[in-house]
Amino acid sequence: MTRGAHIDASGITLRYQTRSVLNGIDLSVAPGELVALLGPSGCGKSSLLRIIAGLTRPSSGSVRVDGEPVSGPRSDVALAFQDPCLLPWLTVERNVAFGVTFSRQPRLSRVGRKARVTRALEAVGLAHARGWLPAQLSGGMAQRAALARSLARKPRALLLDEPFGAVDEVTRADMQQLLIEAIRRTGACALLVTHDIDEALLVADRIVLLGNRGSLVGRWSVDLPHPRQTQIRSLGELRISILQALQNSISEAAA
Repeated sequence: MTRGAHIDASGITLRYQTRSVLNGIDLSVAPGELVALLGPSGCGKSSLLRIIAGLTRPSSGSVRVDGEPVSGPRSDVALAFQDPCLLPWLTVERNVAFGVTFSRQPRLSRVGRKARVTRALEAVGLAHARGWLPAQLSGGMAQRAALARSLARKPRALLLDEPFGAVDEVTRADMQQLLIEAIRRTGACALLVTHDIDEALLVADRIVLLGNRGSLVGRWSVDLPHPRQTQIRSLGELRISILQALQNSISEAAA
């Protein structure tokens, strides 16, 4: 099993000229932990994810992975977006393999690369579609392929920017379960950006809320076993607490 990474973001601020996007964010994610980052549209969730991924430099503050400062993209940190971003001229298998060939990835033999891609395709239930082109995939299958591309890299950390937001409810439930299983199997840590409170409640070990003014305004632990769909009462109480904090944040920003 892959040894998961420990992410520690400390004092993160981000400013564009006179506009402040993030203000003093402190956030950690432990190995094997899934943290959901909630917040209203435009509050800086994606910006924070890009800073943690090493794609955007913060105005101040630092991000460390296992104590090592992040100064750019890392081979052991995978970032996935809502758009699967599959290359239309490559088969599913070659799209998944594409992630393994990124410049910062460890070099693998042809046999080793094929074995890793096969395991990733099997993990998301797409082994039968390895020779298909993206145009032949449903939206859910395309998201599975994108997840397989990330898993094939054997990441120690997964950063996910609303990856299931464009699929139907049934497919979303399947993808959420695949994500939970992938974290259990690999030991990787994961930070999931979502606008969906219910999704956060169903998958996350912890939930953090980013307010409209770019600061963290709430933190909750979800100490319930999976699957959680039948634990309506406990989840409902948490949902009300999170929704109230979200509404308060929006009201304060409008004042």
